[in-house]
Amino acid sequence: MTSSKESLLDWNDYSDNASVVATTLTTDDGGDSGSTDTSVTGLEAIEMGAARIQVDDKKIINCRADLNQLVPFKYTWAWDKYLAGCANHWMPNEINMAADVAQWRDPNGLTDDERTIIKRSLGFFSTADSLVANNLVLAVYRHITNPECRQYLLRQAFEEALHTHSYQHIIESLGLDEAEVFNMYREVPSVARKASWALPYTNSLADPNFHTGTPETDQRLVRDLIAFYVVFESIFFYVGFTQILAMGRRGKMVGTSEQFQYILRDESMHANFGIDVINQIKIENPHVWTDEFQEQCATMIRDAVELEIEYARDTMPRGILGLNANMFTEYLQYIANRRCLQIGLTELYPGAGNPFPWMSEMMDLKKEKNFFETRVTEYQTGGALKWDDD
Repeated sequence: MTSSKESLLDWNDYSDNASVVATTLTTDDGGDSGSTDTSVTGLEAIEMGAARIQVDDKKIINCRADLNQLVPFKYTWAWDKYLAGCANHWMPNEINMAADVAQWRDPNGLTDDERTIIKRSLGFFSTADSLVANNLVLAVYRHITNPECRQYLLRQAFEEALHTHSYQHIIESLGLDEAEVFNMYREVPSVARKASWALPYTNSLADPNFHTGTPETDQRLVRDLIAFYVVFESIFFYVGFTQILAMGRRGKMVGTSEQFQYILRDESMHANFGIDVINQIKIENPHVWTDEFQEQCATMIRDAVELEIEYARDTMPRGILGLNANMFTEYLQYIANRRCLQIGLTELYPGAGNPFPWMSEMMDLKKEKNFFETRVTEYQTGGALKWDDD
């Protein structure tokens, strides 16, 4: 039974409060009162007189070095990506949506199929980035035991929130039924199946009893990172992005397309960061990359490709804008091949080509031209539009 003093602190008595907090949070043996293992969280007790952190002390996972010390850097690629993300900062209200609003309100401005694509894309993405953010802050962050990588994860989490803000800005600007759009991931089967596919991987890492440190748990972490960075933030995004950007290239919904272009650049950086993390874990923990585990990951990616093909067929049963569902089948296989090679898997679909070379141009260029004929595509904060190699 706690005393009233422990349950209700007197904030006017600072010295007494400090002792109460210490009593409440510390057990007799000096450990914390909860069951959570804090040895790799950065919340462990401060050790006075401890030796200074050396580069070789750092590891991506299972590291006992002080996580509160950002430097010296071991993974400069993580810090560079953090700085690039900051330089590329943007806000949704910087993009003019007036032409989109007029086009959406015009009965002849868009076909019914084009309107379906807009709604389906917003329905998936408006909740997808929230799911990714939940995965980052509730699951992944505590298992990554490197401060510069954590620094990027915090930037990524902000960008996921920014993307959700962007989708909401589009939905509000167009006057769409917010409840209908945001609830699509529970009402539209092809959208729901993608969200349902991802949730178990977040729940796996968010389990408070889950900790890395054994071959099995290290593999589980790598599997779940592949699920989110290779599948959910890559394969699952390409149909919607391609559809919306194709509309923008034809002068339709140019403001929406421009917002998606910025989001695509951010997501490209996220995927590349995740792939770097996965590969670094493999280097430091070669025991995880067994033949059996590689086959499990390949099967997971194949299943995801089929879900995204199903989504493409659902969103465009008839071809529009020079696109059709069969083209997306090959494109998704092409993207899956690229991602597999990046993480050390063999190609799953030999010979698959890229039917949308203009998408590669948009992602691969370091300096982006203005596809949508709106304004020079640079962030108004002064950050030039730069793309990480994809």
